[in-house]
Amino acid sequence: MTEKKNSNGEVKLLGAWPSPFVIRARIALNIKSVEYDFIEETFGKRSQLLLKSNPVNKQIPVLIHGHKCIAESMIIVQYIHEAWSSSGPPILPSLPYDRAIARFWLTYIDDKWFPPLKSIVLGLDTEPIEEKLEKVREGLALLEDAFNKISKGKDFFGGDQIGYLDIGFGSFLAWLKTVEVTEGVNLVHETTTPGLAKWLQKFCAHDAVKDVLPPIDKLIAFSKMLRANVDLVINPK
Repeated sequence: MTEKKNSNGEVKLLGAWPSPFVIRARIALNIKSVEYDFIEETFGKRSQLLLKSNPVNKQIPVLIHGHKCIAESMIIVQYIHEAWSSSGPPILPSLPYDRAIARFWLTYIDDKWFPPLKSIVLGLDTEPIEEKLEKVREGLALLEDAFNKISKGKDFFGGDQIGYLDIGFGSFLAWLKTVEVTEGVNLVHETTTPGLAKWLQKFCAHDAVKDVLPPIDKLIAFSKMLRANVDLVINPK
């Protein structure tokens, strides 16, 4: 399925609506007001266009800009920041140290914080669910502290505007909320993570984000399908 946003075909994004990694690219394109065609991949399968566009990893998202193909979500976000530098606010911090700190925390989120959350979504029996939830909570406590330091009292990790780390972390918020609902827990709350709680509300209401994050009820239904087809998630055809 192709969703058109008044694009002339110059910019295409291969992805799937529930994927937080695809959401990252969509938010970045929205921040830069880039018109694009969103080409939806079928769950559990790899289209010929995907295989041609990303023959190494064979994964979404893939951004196609003219005849150039760019893969990996945050590489795509950085490419969008640079390719459309004159359009919209910057996505990456301007100072080298600030960019390094943002990348450090994004690596932590992807490599350490997200895996136990993903395991809960998929219903994997790798360890008791309480242990997984505790790892998610511990990570959120670290990210609360990071937000208070990096934001310097402003609305976003990126300051006054959504930036690199906001996109990287914020792309998981719908799935985080899904776990809260399905497991009957509060993971981000004004009493335990007040900074993140305020940030979450502002991020989700942002014009570049609000129409991209999937509805929670739709994600709950999709997560049930994922649990019934875990093999396809791990080894797509």
